[in-house]
Amino acid sequence: MSANETPEIDTSRPHSARMWNYWVGGKDYYEIDKQVGDQVAAAYPGVSDVARHSRVALGRMVRYLTAEEGIRQFLDVGTGLPTHDNTHEVAQRIAPESRVVYVDNDPLVLVHARALLVGRPEGRTDYIECDVRDPERILAGAARTLDFTRPIGLIMFGIMGNVVDDDEAYAIVRRFVDALAPGSFLALNDGTGSVDKQAREEAIRIAVERGSTPYIDRSPEQLAEFFTGLELLEPGIVSTSRWRPEATPFGAPPEVDAACGLGRKP
Repeated sequence: MSANETPEIDTSRPHSARMWNYWVGGKDYYEIDKQVGDQVAAAYPGVSDVARHSRVALGRMVRYLTAEEGIRQFLDVGTGLPTHDNTHEVAQRIAPESRVVYVDNDPLVLVHARALLVGRPEGRTDYIECDVRDPERILAGAARTLDFTRPIGLIMFGIMGNVVDDDEAYAIVRRFVDALAPGSFLALNDGTGSVDKQAREEAIRIAVERGSTPYIDRSPEQLAEFFTGLELLEPGIVSTSRWRPEATPFGAPPEVDAACGLGRKP
């Protein structure tokens, strides 16, 4: 699609990226996304906590990779709609020369990517409209901006639950990881159903019935399989709210129905 074309957006069906934007307090959604988002939240009130904690955990991981591990390249697959502290904003705040490639399959994300995902002049940002099930196309497109002979931070937040077949999901992540240089990292976060499985299943049923993309929860043990062959950093696979949270006087934050981890490629 050329830079001057306007992608066709289906406003009759909810989209996960737009509902996610609604749940985190954004403004980039349509009435159908609000309607179904409210129905989902009524069945499963914890969905907003999952969305917000996932966003904050993403920022913590990107800050760690940039400041502590010296990562200067990121491939963010399933980025969703731009909100606050997007990957390039967090990384380039620390290292302005950082390069970031975003990937999503919602045409509305493409529209906003053109306008909002503009990085520092010292670095670069790019956007690929593509489904996660086509890793070869994503890798080829990302190679225009990223140097795959050097370490990359691969971000996969809230995306692999949309690939409901386990074998296919593991194969997709393995293909991405295989393309990365040693010293690269995989940051992965997805829903678990560990806190309120029944309510989550009902919420997913409602969303799919109204036309949203199917989604599957995986246990923390199943999510750990995405990191096979990688060195998991402390604290391992944990509730997303508890991955290296900021210290407070109130102890550890409550668990949410999502888990995440960060792994280094040897």
